[in-house]
Amino acid sequence: MKKIITILILINCQSIIYAQKTFTDVTQAAGIDHQFGVFEGFLGGGICVLDVNNDGYEDVYLTGGMNDDILYLNQQDGIFENIIEGSGLEVTSEYMTQGVAGADVNRDGWVDLFVTTINTMDTEAVIPRAKNLFFLNNGDNTFTDATAKYGLTRMNSFSTGISFGDFNADGFPDAYVGNYFHDYTGELNEISDATIVNANNTAKGYLLLNEGGKSFKNVYEDYGLTHKGFGFGGLFTDFDNDGDQDLLVNHDFGYKAKPNYLLRNEYPNAAFTYVEKQMNMDVRINAMAAAVGDYDNNGWLDYFLTNIRFNLFMVNGGVNAPFSDKAEELGTKLFKITWGANFADFDHDGDLDLFCANGDLNPNCTPMNNFYFENTNNAFTERAAFVGVDDYGISRGSVTFDYDNDGDQDILVVNQKPVLAYPIPSRTILYRNDNKEGNWLKVALKGVDAEAHGIGSRVEIVVGDTRMIREIDGGGSSHISQNSTIAHFGLGAATQVDSVIVKWTGGKVQSLVNQSVNQLISIKEIDNVIQQEKKSSGRMWWWILGGLLVFFLLWMKIK
Repeated sequence: MKKIITILILINCQSIIYAQKTFTDVTQAAGIDHQFGVFEGFLGGGICVLDVNNDGYEDVYLTGGMNDDILYLNQQDGIFENIIEGSGLEVTSEYMTQGVAGADVNRDGWVDLFVTTINTMDTEAVIPRAKNLFFLNNGDNTFTDATAKYGLTRMNSFSTGISFGDFNADGFPDAYVGNYFHDYTGELNEISDATIVNANNTAKGYLLLNEGGKSFKNVYEDYGLTHKGFGFGGLFTDFDNDGDQDLLVNHDFGYKAKPNYLLRNEYPNAAFTYVEKQMNMDVRINAMAAAVGDYDNNGWLDYFLTNIRFNLFMVNGGVNAPFSDKAEELGTKLFKITWGANFADFDHDGDLDLFCANGDLNPNCTPMNNFYFENTNNAFTERAAFVGVDDYGISRGSVTFDYDNDGDQDILVVNQKPVLAYPIPSRTILYRNDNKEGNWLKVALKGVDAEAHGIGSRVEIVVGDTRMIREIDGGGSSHISQNSTIAHFGLGAATQVDSVIVKWTGGKVQSLVNQSVNQLISIKEIDNVIQQEKKSSGRMWWWILGGLLVFFLLWMKIK
Protein backbone atom coordinates (compact mmCIF):
# COMPACT_ATOMS: atom_id res chain seq x y z
CA MET A 1 0.00 0.00 0.00
CA LYS A 2 2.83 2.39 0.88
CA LYS A 3 4.46 1.66 -2.50
CA ILE A 4 1.21 2.50 -4.31
CA ILE A 5 0.84 5.76 -2.37
CA THR A 6 4.47 6.65 -3.11
CA ILE A 7 3.95 6.02 -6.84
CA LEU A 8 0.82 8.16 -6.88
CA ILE A 9 2.66 10.98 -5.07
CA LEU A 10 5.51 10.80 -7.58
CA ILE A 11 3.08 10.92 -10.52
CA ASN A 12 1.30 13.90 -8.96
CA CYS A 13 4.60 15.68 -8.36
CA GLN A 14 5.65 15.04 -11.94
CA SER A 15 2.36 16.55 -13.13
CA ILE A 16 2.96 19.62 -10.97
CA ILE A 17 6.49 20.01 -12.32
CA TYR A 18 5.26 19.90 -15.91
CA ALA A 19 2.39 22.25 -15.12
CA GLN A 20 4.87 24.83 -13.86
CA LYS A 21 6.73 24.76 -17.17
CA THR A 22 3.97 24.74 -19.75
CA PHE A 23 0.48 26.12 -20.45
CA THR A 24 -1.98 28.14 -18.37
CA ASP A 25 -5.64 28.71 -19.24
CA VAL A 26 -5.88 32.52 -19.32
CA THR A 27 -9.14 32.76 -21.26
CA GLN A 28 -11.08 34.72 -18.65
CA ALA A 29 -8.16 36.92 -17.62
CA ALA A 30 -7.51 37.81 -21.27
CA GLY A 31 -11.14 38.83 -21.85
CA ILE A 32 -11.90 36.00 -24.27
CA ASP A 33 -15.61 35.12 -24.25
CA HIS A 34 -16.56 33.06 -27.30
CA GLN A 35 -18.51 29.96 -28.19
CA PHE A 36 -19.23 28.77 -31.71
CA GLY A 37 -22.94 28.17 -32.41
CA VAL A 38 -23.58 25.26 -34.79
CA PHE A 39 -26.35 25.14 -37.37
CA GLU A 40 -28.14 21.82 -37.84
CA GLY A 41 -25.01 19.85 -37.00
CA PHE A 42 -21.30 19.58 -36.63
CA LEU A 43 -19.54 22.19 -38.85
CA GLY A 44 -17.39 25.23 -37.79
CA GLY A 45 -15.60 27.36 -36.65
CA GLY A 46 -12.42 29.14 -37.58
CA ILE A 47 -9.82 31.58 -36.26
CA CYS A 48 -7.59 34.12 -38.00
CA VAL A 49 -4.51 35.60 -36.35
CA LEU A 50 -3.73 39.05 -37.76
CA ASP A 51 -2.31 42.42 -36.76
CA VAL A 52 -5.29 44.65 -37.49
CA ASN A 53 -3.59 47.98 -36.73
CA ASN A 54 0.09 47.11 -37.38
CA ASP A 55 1.07 47.84 -33.77
CA GLY A 56 3.22 44.73 -33.41
CA TYR A 57 0.70 42.85 -31.25
CA GLU A 58 -1.33 40.15 -32.94
CA ASP A 59 -5.11 40.30 -32.85
CA VAL A 60 -7.72 37.58 -33.43
CA TYR A 61 -10.85 37.15 -35.57
CA LEU A 62 -13.26 34.37 -34.50
CA THR A 63 -16.21 33.16 -36.55
CA GLY A 64 -19.37 32.57 -34.55
CA GLY A 65 -21.63 30.41 -36.75
CA MET A 66 -25.09 31.02 -35.31
CA ASN A 67 -23.51 33.42 -32.79
CA ASP A 68 -21.91 36.75 -33.64
CA ASP A 69 -18.37 36.88 -34.98
CA ILE A 70 -15.76 38.58 -32.79
CA LEU A 71 -12.76 40.76 -33.61
CA TYR A 72 -10.45 40.86 -30.60
CA LEU A 73 -7.96 43.74 -30.54
CA ASN A 74 -4.83 43.02 -28.49
CA GLN A 75 -4.48 45.74 -25.85
CA GLN A 76 -0.74 44.95 -25.37
CA ASP A 77 -1.29 44.07 -21.71
CA GLY A 78 -2.51 40.50 -22.06
CA ILE A 79 -6.15 41.56 -22.53
CA PHE A 80 -8.28 41.51 -25.69
CA GLU A 81 -11.16 43.88 -26.48
CA ASN A 82 -13.97 43.00 -28.87
CA ILE A 83 -14.12 45.87 -31.37
CA ILE A 84 -16.47 44.39 -33.98
CA GLU A 85 -19.16 46.93 -33.10
CA GLY A 86 -18.49 49.92 -35.33
CA SER A 87 -15.78 48.09 -37.30
CA GLY A 88 -17.78 47.61 -40.50
CA LEU A 89 -17.79 43.84 -39.94
CA GLU A 90 -21.23 43.78 -38.34
CA VAL A 91 -22.80 42.41 -41.52
CA THR A 92 -21.32 39.02 -40.60
CA SER A 93 -24.09 38.69 -38.00
CA GLU A 94 -26.50 38.16 -40.90
CA TYR A 95 -24.67 35.00 -41.97
CA MET A 96 -23.76 31.60 -40.52
CA THR A 97 -19.99 32.00 -40.73
CA GLN A 98 -17.46 29.19 -40.88
CA GLY A 99 -13.80 29.82 -41.78
CA VAL A 100 -11.62 32.92 -42.00
CA ALA A 101 -8.22 34.03 -43.27
CA GLY A 102 -6.41 37.30 -43.87
CA ALA A 103 -3.99 38.74 -46.42
CA ASP A 104 -3.05 42.10 -47.89
CA VAL A 105 -5.15 41.61 -51.00
CA ASN A 106 -4.73 45.13 -52.43
CA ARG A 107 -1.15 45.52 -51.13
CA ASP A 108 -1.75 48.71 -49.18
CA GLY A 109 0.03 47.41 -46.08
CA TRP A 110 -3.04 46.29 -44.11
CA VAL A 111 -4.47 42.80 -43.60
CA ASP A 112 -7.84 42.27 -45.27
CA LEU A 113 -10.34 39.55 -44.22
CA PHE A 114 -12.16 36.78 -46.09
CA VAL A 115 -14.98 35.05 -44.15
CA THR A 116 -16.74 31.93 -45.48
CA THR A 117 -20.42 31.21 -44.89
CA ILE A 118 -22.94 28.34 -45.22
CA ASN A 119 -26.21 30.24 -45.01
CA THR A 120 -27.93 33.49 -44.10
CA MET A 121 -29.60 33.90 -40.71
CA ASP A 122 -33.01 34.85 -42.14
CA THR A 123 -33.61 31.98 -44.56
CA GLU A 124 -33.66 28.24 -44.81
CA ALA A 125 -33.03 28.15 -48.54
CA VAL A 126 -31.50 24.99 -49.95
CA ILE A 127 -27.84 24.86 -50.86
CA PRO A 128 -26.24 26.83 -52.46
CA ARG A 129 -27.33 29.25 -49.80
CA ALA A 130 -25.18 32.37 -49.43
CA LYS A 131 -22.23 34.40 -50.64
CA ASN A 132 -18.91 34.57 -48.84
CA LEU A 133 -17.76 37.89 -47.38
CA PHE A 134 -14.66 39.97 -48.12
CA PHE A 135 -13.54 43.07 -46.21
CA LEU A 136 -10.82 45.63 -46.94
CA ASN A 137 -8.88 46.95 -43.95
CA ASN A 138 -9.07 50.75 -43.73
CA GLY A 139 -6.08 51.03 -41.40
CA ASP A 140 -8.05 52.59 -38.54
CA ASN A 141 -9.57 49.47 -36.93
CA THR A 142 -12.45 49.55 -39.42
CA PHE A 143 -13.19 47.54 -42.56
CA THR A 144 -15.14 48.14 -45.76
CA ASP A 145 -17.40 45.40 -47.16
CA ALA A 146 -15.85 44.79 -50.61
CA THR A 147 -17.70 41.56 -51.40
CA ALA A 148 -19.48 43.01 -54.44
CA LYS A 149 -16.51 45.06 -55.62
CA TYR A 150 -14.32 41.94 -55.71
CA GLY A 151 -16.84 39.89 -57.69
CA LEU A 152 -17.99 37.47 -54.98
CA THR A 153 -21.72 38.17 -54.83
CA ARG A 154 -22.70 35.60 -57.46
CA MET A 155 -20.68 32.78 -55.91
CA ASN A 156 -23.40 31.45 -53.63
CA SER A 157 -22.09 28.32 -51.96
CA PHE A 158 -21.76 26.22 -48.84
CA SER A 159 -18.15 27.17 -48.05
CA THR A 160 -15.81 26.00 -45.31
CA GLY A 161 -12.10 26.83 -45.47
CA ILE A 162 -10.26 29.74 -47.14
CA SER A 163 -6.53 29.78 -47.96
CA PHE A 164 -4.48 32.63 -49.42
CA GLY A 165 -1.45 32.06 -51.64
CA ASP A 166 0.26 33.68 -54.62
CA PHE A 167 0.15 30.85 -57.17
CA ASN A 168 1.10 33.07 -60.15
CA ALA A 169 3.84 34.92 -58.21
CA ASP A 170 2.66 38.41 -59.20
CA GLY A 171 2.71 39.73 -55.64
CA PHE A 172 -1.07 39.80 -55.24
CA PRO A 173 -2.40 37.02 -52.95
CA ASP A 174 -4.85 34.64 -54.62
CA ALA A 175 -7.18 32.26 -52.78
CA TYR A 176 -8.68 28.78 -52.69
CA VAL A 177 -12.12 28.26 -51.12
CA GLY A 178 -13.37 24.82 -50.17
CA ASN A 179 -17.07 24.08 -50.74
CA TYR A 180 -18.84 21.20 -49.00
CA PHE A 181 -22.10 20.75 -50.94
CA HIS A 182 -23.42 21.58 -54.36
CA ASP A 183 -26.99 20.59 -53.68
CA TYR A 184 -28.50 19.26 -50.45
CA THR A 185 -32.05 19.73 -49.17
CA GLY A 186 -31.99 17.82 -45.89
CA GLU A 187 -30.90 18.96 -42.45
CA LEU A 188 -27.19 18.80 -41.66
CA ASN A 189 -27.71 16.84 -38.46
CA GLU A 190 -29.10 14.04 -40.58
CA ILE A 191 -25.84 13.55 -42.50
CA SER A 192 -24.53 9.98 -42.40
CA ASP A 193 -22.64 7.54 -44.57
CA ALA A 194 -25.93 6.63 -46.21
CA THR A 195 -26.64 10.19 -47.37
CA ILE A 196 -23.02 10.78 -48.36
CA VAL A 197 -23.03 7.84 -50.77
CA ASN A 198 -24.94 10.13 -53.14
CA ALA A 199 -21.72 11.76 -54.28
CA ASN A 200 -23.50 14.05 -56.73
CA ASN A 201 -23.90 16.36 -53.73
CA THR A 202 -20.17 17.10 -53.85
CA ALA A 203 -18.99 20.56 -54.89
CA LYS A 204 -16.18 22.19 -56.80
CA GLY A 205 -14.09 24.71 -54.91
CA TYR A 206 -13.16 28.21 -56.02
CA LEU A 207 -9.69 29.09 -57.30
CA LEU A 208 -9.69 32.87 -57.06
CA LEU A 209 -7.12 34.80 -59.06
CA ASN A 210 -6.36 38.24 -57.64
CA GLU A 211 -6.60 40.69 -60.53
CA GLY A 212 -4.18 43.43 -59.52
CA GLY A 213 -5.67 43.87 -56.06
CA LYS A 214 -8.96 45.07 -57.55
CA SER A 215 -11.10 41.93 -57.91
CA PHE A 216 -11.15 38.13 -57.78
CA LYS A 217 -11.77 35.89 -60.79
CA ASN A 218 -12.66 32.22 -60.44
CA VAL A 219 -10.10 30.40 -62.65
CA TYR A 220 -10.89 26.88 -61.46
CA GLU A 221 -11.27 25.33 -64.90
CA ASP A 222 -8.77 27.71 -66.52
CA TYR A 223 -5.99 26.27 -64.32
CA GLY A 224 -7.06 22.68 -64.96
CA LEU A 225 -9.00 22.00 -61.76
CA THR A 226 -11.82 19.51 -62.22
CA HIS A 227 -12.30 17.87 -58.81
CA LYS A 228 -15.39 17.83 -56.62
CA GLY A 229 -15.67 16.73 -53.02
CA PHE A 230 -16.96 17.48 -49.56
CA GLY A 231 -14.38 20.22 -49.23
CA PHE A 232 -12.83 21.44 -46.00
CA GLY A 233 -10.61 23.85 -47.89
CA GLY A 234 -7.08 23.74 -49.21
CA LEU A 235 -3.56 24.67 -48.23
CA PHE A 236 -1.10 26.49 -50.47
CA THR A 237 2.31 24.94 -49.81
CA ASP A 238 5.54 24.17 -51.66
CA PHE A 239 5.71 20.40 -51.14
CA ASP A 240 8.33 19.80 -53.88
CA ASN A 241 10.75 22.64 -53.01
CA ASP A 242 10.63 24.16 -56.50
CA GLY A 243 9.84 27.68 -55.28
CA ASP A 244 6.17 27.96 -56.25
CA GLN A 245 3.00 27.27 -54.29
CA ASP A 246 1.26 23.95 -54.80
CA LEU A 247 -2.17 23.10 -53.41
CA LEU A 248 -3.25 20.39 -50.95
CA VAL A 249 -7.05 19.93 -50.88
CA ASN A 250 -8.80 18.33 -47.88
CA HIS A 251 -12.04 16.38 -48.39
CA ASP A 252 -14.45 14.94 -45.87
CA PHE A 253 -15.91 11.44 -46.46
CA GLY A 254 -13.04 10.56 -48.79
CA TYR A 255 -13.74 6.86 -48.47
CA LYS A 256 -17.32 7.34 -49.75
CA ALA A 257 -16.91 10.22 -52.18
CA LYS A 258 -13.70 11.98 -53.28
CA PRO A 259 -10.22 11.65 -51.73
CA ASN A 260 -7.72 14.37 -50.92
CA TYR A 261 -5.98 15.96 -53.88
CA LEU A 262 -2.43 17.25 -54.30
CA LEU A 263 -1.93 19.67 -57.16
CA ARG A 264 1.52 20.61 -58.41
CA ASN A 265 1.87 24.21 -59.57
CA GLU A 266 3.27 24.36 -63.12
CA TYR A 267 4.38 28.01 -62.82
CA PRO A 268 5.24 29.92 -65.00
CA ASN A 269 2.52 28.06 -66.89
CA ALA A 270 -1.01 28.91 -65.71
CA ALA A 271 -1.89 25.38 -64.66
CA PHE A 272 -1.98 22.84 -61.85
CA THR A 273 -1.38 19.09 -62.34
CA TYR A 274 -2.99 16.41 -60.16
CA VAL A 275 -0.16 14.36 -58.60
CA GLU A 276 -1.88 12.88 -55.53
CA LYS A 277 -1.77 9.30 -56.82
CA GLN A 278 1.91 9.23 -57.73
CA MET A 279 2.75 11.05 -54.47
CA ASN A 280 0.57 8.70 -52.35
CA MET A 281 -1.51 11.63 -51.10
CA ASP A 282 -4.90 10.52 -52.46
CA VAL A 283 -5.97 9.47 -48.97
CA ARG A 284 -9.59 8.40 -48.50
CA ILE A 285 -10.32 9.68 -45.03
CA ASN A 286 -12.50 12.28 -43.32
CA ALA A 287 -9.84 14.92 -43.85
CA MET A 288 -10.71 17.85 -41.58
CA ALA A 289 -7.46 19.79 -42.00
CA ALA A 290 -3.70 19.68 -42.51
CA ALA A 291 -0.80 20.95 -40.44
CA VAL A 292 2.46 21.61 -42.29
CA GLY A 293 5.99 21.47 -40.89
CA ASP A 294 9.42 19.92 -41.29
CA TYR A 295 9.34 17.74 -38.16
CA ASP A 296 12.79 16.17 -38.71
CA ASN A 297 14.59 19.27 -40.08
CA ASN A 298 15.61 17.53 -43.31
CA GLY A 299 14.53 20.40 -45.58
CA TRP A 300 11.26 18.85 -46.80
CA LEU A 301 7.80 19.78 -45.54
CA ASP A 302 5.65 17.06 -44.00
CA TYR A 303 1.85 17.06 -43.51
CA PHE A 304 -0.27 15.90 -40.58
CA LEU A 305 -3.79 15.15 -41.83
CA THR A 306 -6.60 15.13 -39.28
CA ASN A 307 -9.39 12.56 -39.45
CA ILE A 308 -12.49 11.23 -37.68
CA ARG A 309 -10.59 8.04 -36.93
CA PHE A 310 -6.80 7.72 -36.94
CA ASN A 311 -4.85 10.76 -38.12
CA LEU A 312 -2.21 10.42 -40.85
CA PHE A 313 1.38 11.69 -40.60
CA MET A 314 2.47 12.01 -44.24
CA VAL A 315 6.26 12.22 -44.36
CA ASN A 316 7.86 13.79 -47.45
CA GLY A 317 10.04 11.36 -49.40
CA GLY A 318 12.13 14.06 -51.08
CA VAL A 319 12.89 14.57 -54.77
CA ASN A 320 10.16 12.90 -56.86
CA ALA A 321 9.54 10.37 -54.06
CA PRO A 322 6.06 9.66 -52.67
CA PHE A 323 4.83 10.49 -49.18
CA SER A 324 4.44 7.74 -46.61
CA ASP A 325 2.18 7.59 -43.57
CA LYS A 326 4.39 7.18 -40.48
CA ALA A 327 1.80 8.01 -37.81
CA GLU A 328 2.21 4.67 -36.06
CA GLU A 329 6.00 4.72 -36.27
CA LEU A 330 6.21 8.29 -34.97
CA GLY A 331 3.76 7.74 -32.11
CA THR A 332 0.87 9.94 -33.25
CA LYS A 333 -1.59 7.21 -34.27
CA LEU A 334 -4.12 7.62 -31.47
CA PHE A 335 -7.87 7.41 -31.91
CA LYS A 336 -9.84 10.64 -31.58
CA ILE A 337 -11.92 12.88 -33.82
CA THR A 338 -9.35 15.55 -34.66
CA TRP A 339 -10.08 18.84 -36.40
CA GLY A 340 -7.42 21.50 -35.86
CA ALA A 341 -3.70 20.67 -35.78
CA ASN A 342 -0.65 22.88 -35.35
CA PHE A 343 3.08 22.27 -35.62
CA ALA A 344 5.18 24.56 -33.39
CA ASP A 345 8.29 24.34 -31.23
CA PHE A 346 6.42 24.93 -27.99
CA ASP A 347 9.36 23.91 -25.74
CA HIS A 348 12.16 25.65 -27.70
CA ASP A 349 14.30 22.54 -28.11
CA GLY A 350 14.86 22.93 -31.86
CA ASP A 351 12.19 20.62 -33.27
CA LEU A 352 8.47 20.84 -34.00
CA ASP A 353 5.89 19.57 -31.51
CA LEU A 354 2.25 19.01 -32.47
CA PHE A 355 -1.05 20.16 -30.94
CA CYS A 356 -4.37 18.55 -31.97
CA ALA A 357 -7.83 19.97 -31.26
CA ASN A 358 -10.24 17.06 -30.73
CA GLY A 359 -14.02 17.05 -30.48
CA ASP A 360 -16.90 14.71 -31.14
CA LEU A 361 -19.50 15.31 -33.80
CA ASN A 362 -22.10 17.70 -32.50
CA PRO A 363 -24.77 16.59 -31.36
CA ASN A 364 -23.15 13.24 -30.49
CA CYS A 365 -21.13 15.09 -27.86
CA THR A 366 -19.01 12.38 -26.27
CA PRO A 367 -16.26 14.25 -24.37
CA MET A 368 -12.75 13.72 -25.73
CA ASN A 369 -9.56 15.52 -24.77
CA ASN A 370 -7.06 17.30 -27.01
CA PHE A 371 -3.62 15.92 -27.91
CA TYR A 372 -0.19 17.43 -27.34
CA PHE A 373 2.62 15.46 -28.98
CA GLU A 374 6.11 16.33 -27.77
CA ASN A 375 8.86 15.73 -30.32
CA THR A 376 11.97 14.06 -28.93
CA ASN A 377 14.57 12.82 -31.42
CA ASN A 378 11.94 12.69 -34.18
CA ALA A 379 9.49 10.59 -32.15
CA PHE A 380 6.33 11.89 -30.50
CA THR A 381 4.92 11.33 -27.01
CA GLU A 382 1.39 12.41 -26.06
CA ARG A 383 1.56 14.71 -22.99
CA ALA A 384 -1.59 16.88 -23.10
CA ALA A 385 -2.45 16.18 -19.46
CA PHE A 386 1.08 17.02 -18.32
CA VAL A 387 1.32 20.33 -20.15
CA GLY A 388 -2.23 21.44 -19.31
CA VAL A 389 -4.04 21.47 -22.66
CA ASP A 390 -6.21 18.35 -22.28
CA ASP A 391 -9.52 20.21 -22.49
CA TYR A 392 -12.63 18.07 -23.11
CA GLY A 393 -14.64 20.72 -24.96
CA ILE A 394 -16.01 20.20 -28.48
CA SER A 395 -12.96 21.61 -30.25
CA ARG A 396 -12.64 22.63 -33.90
CA GLY A 397 -10.22 25.29 -35.23
CA SER A 398 -6.94 26.03 -33.43
CA VAL A 399 -4.06 28.46 -33.98
CA THR A 400 -0.62 29.26 -32.59
CA PHE A 401 0.69 32.79 -32.05
CA ASP A 402 2.64 34.83 -29.50
CA TYR A 403 -0.14 37.02 -28.15
CA ASP A 404 1.92 38.45 -25.27
CA ASN A 405 5.17 38.91 -27.26
CA ASP A 406 7.28 36.93 -24.78
CA GLY A 407 8.87 34.77 -27.46
CA ASP A 408 6.97 31.49 -27.17
CA GLN A 409 3.93 30.09 -28.95
CA ASP A 410 0.52 30.30 -27.29
CA ILE A 411 -2.57 28.33 -28.39
CA LEU A 412 -6.15 29.45 -29.07
CA VAL A 413 -8.83 26.76 -29.59
CA VAL A 414 -12.42 27.24 -30.78
CA ASN A 415 -14.99 25.19 -28.89
CA GLN A 416 -18.58 24.67 -29.99
CA LYS A 417 -21.77 25.10 -28.02
CA PRO A 418 -23.16 21.59 -27.40
CA VAL A 419 -26.48 20.83 -29.07
CA LEU A 420 -27.34 18.27 -26.39
CA ALA A 421 -26.59 18.18 -22.65
CA TYR A 422 -22.83 18.16 -22.02
CA PRO A 423 -21.05 17.36 -18.73
CA ILE A 424 -18.42 20.11 -18.86
CA PRO A 425 -18.07 23.68 -20.23
CA SER A 426 -17.29 23.89 -23.93
CA ARG A 427 -16.05 27.39 -24.67
CA THR A 428 -13.15 28.81 -26.67
CA ILE A 429 -9.88 28.62 -24.72
CA LEU A 430 -6.65 30.66 -24.77
CA TYR A 431 -3.60 28.83 -23.42
CA ARG A 432 -0.61 30.96 -22.43
CA ASN A 433 2.73 29.22 -22.91
CA ASP A 434 4.77 29.62 -19.71
CA ASN A 435 7.80 27.66 -20.89
CA LYS A 436 10.98 29.24 -19.50
CA GLU A 437 13.54 27.04 -21.23
CA GLY A 438 15.45 27.41 -24.49
CA ASN A 439 16.27 30.34 -26.73
CA TRP A 440 14.19 31.43 -29.70
CA LEU A 441 13.99 33.64 -32.78
CA LYS A 442 10.98 35.22 -34.48
CA VAL A 443 11.03 36.55 -38.04
CA ALA A 444 8.42 38.96 -39.42
CA LEU A 445 8.43 39.61 -43.15
CA LYS A 446 7.61 42.94 -44.79
CA GLY A 447 6.80 42.28 -48.42
CA VAL A 448 7.20 44.99 -51.06
CA ASP A 449 6.50 43.12 -54.28
CA ALA A 450 5.28 40.07 -52.32
CA GLU A 451 2.28 40.05 -49.96
CA ALA A 452 2.81 42.51 -47.12
CA HIS A 453 3.43 39.82 -44.50
CA GLY A 454 5.20 37.38 -46.79
CA ILE A 455 2.36 34.86 -47.15
CA GLY A 456 3.63 31.90 -49.17
CA SER A 457 7.27 32.85 -48.66
CA ARG A 458 9.69 30.62 -46.77
CA VAL A 459 12.05 31.43 -43.90
CA GLU A 460 15.06 29.21 -43.24
CA ILE A 461 17.59 29.47 -40.45
CA VAL A 462 20.91 27.75 -39.96
CA VAL A 463 22.23 27.02 -36.48
CA GLY A 464 25.43 24.97 -36.56
CA ASP A 465 24.65 21.81 -38.50
CA THR A 466 20.88 22.26 -38.19
CA ARG A 467 18.69 23.89 -40.81
CA MET A 468 15.03 24.72 -40.02
CA ILE A 469 12.31 25.93 -42.38
CA ARG A 470 8.96 27.64 -41.91
CA GLU A 471 6.32 28.52 -44.49
CA ILE A 472 4.35 31.71 -43.89
CA ASP A 473 0.76 30.59 -43.36
CA GLY A 474 -1.95 31.97 -45.64
CA GLY A 475 -4.82 30.08 -44.02
CA GLY A 476 -6.36 26.71 -44.63
CA SER A 477 -4.02 25.30 -42.01
CA SER A 478 -5.41 23.72 -38.87
CA HIS A 479 -9.19 23.50 -39.34
CA ILE A 480 -10.50 26.39 -41.53
CA SER A 481 -8.15 28.73 -39.62
CA GLN A 482 -4.94 30.71 -40.04
CA ASN A 483 -1.92 30.77 -37.73
CA SER A 484 0.41 33.71 -37.13
CA THR A 485 2.35 34.95 -40.16
CA ILE A 486 5.42 35.48 -37.94
CA ALA A 487 7.89 32.61 -38.30
CA HIS A 488 8.98 31.18 -34.94
CA PHE A 489 12.02 29.00 -34.20
CA GLY A 490 13.08 27.28 -30.99
CA LEU A 491 16.86 27.25 -30.62
CA GLY A 492 17.60 25.20 -27.51
CA ALA A 493 20.93 26.28 -25.99
CA ALA A 494 22.18 28.01 -29.15
CA THR A 495 23.33 31.58 -28.53
CA GLN A 496 23.58 32.69 -32.16
CA VAL A 497 21.78 32.06 -35.44
CA ASP A 498 24.40 31.64 -38.15
CA SER A 499 22.11 32.71 -40.99
CA VAL A 500 18.52 33.67 -41.74
CA ILE A 501 17.41 33.10 -45.33
CA VAL A 502 14.16 34.39 -46.83
CA LYS A 503 12.88 32.90 -50.06
CA TRP A 504 10.18 35.27 -51.24
CA THR A 505 7.30 34.36 -53.52
CA GLY A 506 8.53 35.36 -56.96
CA GLY A 507 12.02 33.93 -56.46
CA LYS A 508 13.98 36.61 -54.62
CA VAL A 509 16.35 35.46 -51.88
CA GLN A 510 17.68 37.49 -48.94
CA SER A 511 19.96 36.45 -46.12
CA LEU A 512 21.27 37.78 -42.83
CA VAL A 513 24.17 36.33 -40.85
CA ASN A 514 25.20 36.11 -37.19
CA GLN A 515 21.90 37.08 -35.59
CA SER A 516 21.38 37.26 -31.83
CA VAL A 517 18.82 34.99 -30.18
CA ASN A 518 15.65 35.90 -28.25
CA GLN A 519 14.56 38.68 -30.58
CA LEU A 520 12.08 39.50 -33.31
CA ILE A 521 13.74 40.29 -36.64
CA SER A 522 11.76 42.28 -39.18
CA ILE A 523 13.01 41.72 -42.73
CA LYS A 524 11.87 44.02 -45.53
CA GLU A 525 11.93 42.69 -49.05
CA ILE A 526 14.78 44.09 -51.15
CA ASP A 527 14.54 44.17 -54.93
CA ASN A 528 17.57 42.02 -55.66
CA VAL A 529 16.78 41.99 -59.38
CA ILE A 530 17.18 45.76 -59.65
CA GLN A 531 20.36 45.57 -57.61
CA GLN A 532 21.75 42.91 -59.93
CA GLU A 533 20.79 44.99 -62.94
CA LYS A 534 22.57 47.99 -61.43
CA LYS A 535 25.65 45.87 -60.77
CA SER A 536 25.52 44.45 -64.29
CA SER A 537 25.04 47.93 -65.70
CA GLY A 538 28.09 49.14 -63.78
CA ARG A 539 30.22 46.27 -65.04
CA MET A 540 29.00 46.97 -68.59
CA TRP A 541 30.25 50.58 -68.43
CA TRP A 542 33.65 49.42 -67.18
CA TRP A 543 33.88 47.08 -70.18
CA ILE A 544 32.93 49.92 -72.55
CA LEU A 545 35.49 52.30 -71.05
CA GLY A 546 38.12 49.58 -71.08
CA GLY A 547 37.41 48.85 -74.74
CA LEU A 548 37.65 52.51 -75.65
CA LEU A 549 40.97 52.78 -73.84
CA VAL A 550 42.40 49.77 -75.70
CA PHE A 551 41.14 51.18 -79.01
CA PHE A 552 42.74 54.56 -78.21
CA LEU A 553 46.12 52.98 -77.34
CA LEU A 554 46.11 50.86 -80.51
CA TRP A 555 45.19 53.93 -82.59
CA MET A 556 48.05 55.92 -81.04
CA LYS A 557 50.50 53.05 -81.75
CA ILE A 558 49.42 52.85 -85.40
CA LYS A 559 49.65 56.59 -85.75
